[in-house]
Amino acid sequence: MGTVTINTRPYGPLTVDERQILTFVNGLFGFEHLTRYALLDSHQPPFYWLQSLEDPQVAFVVIDPRVFRPDYDPAPLPSDLQALELERQEDLLIFAIVTIPENQREMTANLQGPLLVNRKTRRAAQVISTDDRWHVKHRILEELAALRKR
Repeated sequence: MGTVTINTRPYGPLTVDERQILTFVNGLFGFEHLTRYALLDSHQPPFYWLQSLEDPQVAFVVIDPRVFRPDYDPAPLPSDLQALELERQEDLLIFAIVTIPENQREMTANLQGPLLVNRKTRRAAQVISTDDRWHVKHRILEELAALRKR
């Protein structure tokens, strides 16, 4: 595996390892025409950037939802996992797209439309969770605070 230089919205030109490049089998909701992304470490963990390789202006902040909801299970359909060519559960990475409004304390994560990634094949998909506990807007800081109180 080699490296590739990409243009990123948050950091400008950046050289990344080819293993950071993901192919979304059907794109993302609203961005179905964009299928190749790089998963980048953020300067603010536990967040990551998901940067489109086809349109440098398209980038999303993402987080592993289990950081603030350890009980999170998107309950994907078997067909969702088949599309990823997932053979072992250990190879499944899960991310949620984060929305950061002007008041950053009100940032939310979309747990209803998680991103599933097969870290072995680097195939990915945005799916709809079949578990009705998960919504489009989960307030990350509130849920982290609730987690600390337990």
